[in-house]
Amino acid sequence: MAAQVKKGSTRAIARAITHIENGTRLADKLLHDLYEPLNTAHTVGITGPPGAGKSTLVDKMIAIWRSREKKVGVLAVDPSSPFTGGALLGDRIRMQRHAVDSSVFIRSMGSRGHLGGLAGSTRDVSQVLLSAGFDPVLLETVGVGQGEVEVAGVADVTILVLVPGLGDEVQTMKAGIMEIGDIIVLNKADKPGIDQLESAVKANLDLMPSGEKKPPVLRCIADSGKGIEHLVNSIEKLFSELLENAESHRCRAEMALKRVSYEKGKILAGIFIEYLFGKKKAVDDIVEGLTSPYEIGEKMITLAEKMLEKTNDQEN
Repeated sequence: MAAQVKKGSTRAIARAITHIENGTRLADKLLHDLYEPLNTAHTVGITGPPGAGKSTLVDKMIAIWRSREKKVGVLAVDPSSPFTGGALLGDRIRMQRHAVDSSVFIRSMGSRGHLGGLAGSTRDVSQVLLSAGFDPVLLETVGVGQGEVEVAGVADVTILVLVPGLGDEVQTMKAGIMEIGDIIVLNKADKPGIDQLESAVKANLDLMPSGEKKPPVLRCIADSGKGIEHLVNSIEKLFSELLENAESHRCRAEMALKRVSYEKGKILAGIFIEYLFGKKKAVDDIVEGLTSPYEIGEKMITLAEKMLEKTNDQEN
């Protein structure tokens, strides 16, 4: 399957993504075979509040990259259905004109309750598309506001999309989402309030520590396509800077390791709890006051340390 993915087989790509989303035993082996530490393809995160026009913006960006003969992958993350766990909105509908283009792969992913604006498997799925030769891969977040900061730890370049009429919402976003954008896009620039929005954003950026690089602030009208080509050129300039940065591949590896450590850590915690108590007994003991979640946590660490010491003794 990995070999077929690298050849760009749409069927193999779809199957691989399904394995990853469902967390099958094949997924880790598949990702191992696909992982390329020096892959020069890039991911772009598009985030911002609901109604900011992210899907329309992505649609226009796809068109420009396709005119430059680029293969484009899109992962559009939507709220999950409470019944099926699948994507509820299906942003592919807004990009329908690209559906028959074999050089564009669009997948709607349900967030499945995962916080941070992305699906839990977004990083791994983007790895599949990068391995299949898609460059760039666009990651459109679910649109949940300040909680979307996770995208900055997944994408090489993060685009924050804002629109006029947010008013005090800009203030609430300052503490988190405003700091993650490598480029800030002011969409719907033909609407009233665009000047006030731009002034508020730039005033916020002026509060950044001295010496820290400020992201460019660009006006766009996604509906008409105005300003989109300039945006794409700005993104590609950042791509070039990343390729020239000797540390960029190391940063990618660190982010991937952090993600795997987090996911596998949860699995290991479940195994340790089951080994020490059994999940039901652990909960019963907590309720009866015989132990606490914190003591259980300490016992898990002690068990792990003892296992490692025993392994080291055996090797020596």
